[in-house]
Amino acid sequence: MTPAATLFRPDLLERYNSNGPRYTSYPTAVQFTDSFDPAHYREAARQGSAAADLSLYFHIPFCDTVCFYCGCNKVATKNRAHARPYLDRMKRELALQAALFDTSRPVTQLHWGGGTPTFLSHDEMSELMAATREHFNLVPDERAEYSIEVDPREASADTIALLRELGFNRLSLGVQDFDERVQRAVNRIQPRALTETVLDAARANGFKSVSVDLIYGLPHQSVESFSETLDAIIGMKPDRVSVFGYAHMPTLFKMQRQIDESALPSPAERLAILERVIARMSEAGYVYIGMDHFALPGDELARAHAAGTLQRNFQGYSTHADCDLIGIGASSIGKVGQVYAQNARELPDYAAAIDAGQLAIARGVRLSADDVLRRDVIMRIMCGGELRFDDVAQAHGVEFPDAFANELARLAPMAGDGLIDLSRDALRVLPAGRMLVRNVASVFDRYLGQASLTRFSRTI
Repeated sequence: MTPAATLFRPDLLERYNSNGPRYTSYPTAVQFTDSFDPAHYREAARQGSAAADLSLYFHIPFCDTVCFYCGCNKVATKNRAHARPYLDRMKRELALQAALFDTSRPVTQLHWGGGTPTFLSHDEMSELMAATREHFNLVPDERAEYSIEVDPREASADTIALLRELGFNRLSLGVQDFDERVQRAVNRIQPRALTETVLDAARANGFKSVSVDLIYGLPHQSVESFSETLDAIIGMKPDRVSVFGYAHMPTLFKMQRQIDESALPSPAERLAILERVIARMSEAGYVYIGMDHFALPGDELARAHAAGTLQRNFQGYSTHADCDLIGIGASSIGKVGQVYAQNARELPDYAAAIDAGQLAIARGVRLSADDVLRRDVIMRIMCGGELRFDDVAQAHGVEFPDAFANELARLAPMAGDGLIDLSRDALRVLPAGRMLVRNVASVFDRYLGQASLTRFSRTI
């Protein structure tokens, strides 16, 4: 286990803290264009893919209340009747997508995100999963990673039992912070007891893994207050913990304008909170996976990290990312072969396409050979922290030092600062550089000079 002191280098974190992509894909969504249409997607599906397995992502955008910090595509409403027409359209979209694929291919990964997936009633969730099984080949539990994002305010113990019965074996719980003052400032009132109830129910029903999401950098947070939340979460012992840095971008996300900027922690306090996070999670025995993810040593994410088989996709770090990904619902993103495709973001546009019997794809990108090469390089750095030049040469038929001479020159200062070890044969991210892995990977992103960095969050 890497000591916390070698991970947390405040001098380097301050120097390199900048805006940059999280690389859940490459090219990133900034490069998607509306010249990409459903015909391009159908052609990619027709041509086939090297991936044997399928992954399904469902976006359910509805939330009973809106959290001020949230940058997700969501619809705030207390009217549960909105779920029915949306559910019906997702079922029709499932049929449209299934017609494009060999549906005997195994679905080894499935994820419901939002919004709040449990905005759907128990009957509606059962109906959606039944429709999914009707059109696609969902494999048995031991081979599958079927996950769902759960708001503990929207899920009783009975809900958790139903989700396990439907086939879900992983839960991701939104918590953010237990401090009541912080909760009021971001409009998310969530007593600790609600989270404990969901965690207890998940364990009682045999979920393989439970993850908890926290956010640092929110209004009124301090080292002391966030430490109390950390201690409470560590006491609950979830399998995974994600501790995200709040990205305050009110020009992009209008709801964030409700947040009092004067109450946000200073850069120094924010960095001190992060230091405490690293120290407490390490002391509690969690393995630092990368960026903002921690896992207990026995969790399969930690095992994949140790074995060098960690992967990454639109849901973050994963053990089943090497799939063709089919996106269902408004704003969902899919990856088929060498294309990325995103559905219409706004509900009326999504509804109009599905009602017309068409795929709802509104934009996307076809990857060039250079994109495929750079994606491989970036993902090797993001997931394994190591890049062997001969491996890249063998996979893509390029001489790495020649193809990336400019990038290697730009990496030299990072090597000098101790973020990476750079030799003639390989690049290896050192402990001091692991929290800045996005900075290292971004050196190989040829699009960053063409896109405004303000579209991306800070790397720390």
